Amino acid sequence: MALRKNAKVDLLEGVPLFEGCSRRELGEIALVADELDLGKGATLMREGERGREFVVLIEGTARVTRRGRKVRDLGAGDWAGEIALIADVPRTATVTTLTPVRMLVVTDRVFRRLLEQHPSIAAKILQALGKRLAANEKSQGAT
Repeated sequence: MALRKNAKVDLLEGVPLFEGCSRRELGEIALVADELDLGKGATLMREGERGREFVVLIEGTARVTRRGRKVRDLGAGDWAGEIALIADVPRTATVTTLTPVRMLVVTDRVFRRLLEQHPSIAAKILQALGKRLAANEKSQGAT
């Protein structure tokens, strides 16, 4: 059964990249998010490859590995690949499904078009990225 728009908005609300977005703006993002079902053992993203999509798990479990070592497991409401929406950089980890999963998927091309049409969303995402960079700098002792 497909998720209703409000359920998609609720899932997207928990993603730090979208933290400054209003419910209306999250609704715009939800409109471009597709639902996808995959079986156990599917590779959602592979370390070192170019990222083209962002996913939010609705149901199921996936494992994040880096250089073959477990980083963590993802469950309902968790996400991966958000940097692929913004930057053309290689994936930093591999994500593989441990169970069948249902997820929301947003592709980079659709997302960029959304940002062009809704500059307020773009500004809020830039602000969220700036906060994230500042937190990383602070945690690494830079000034």
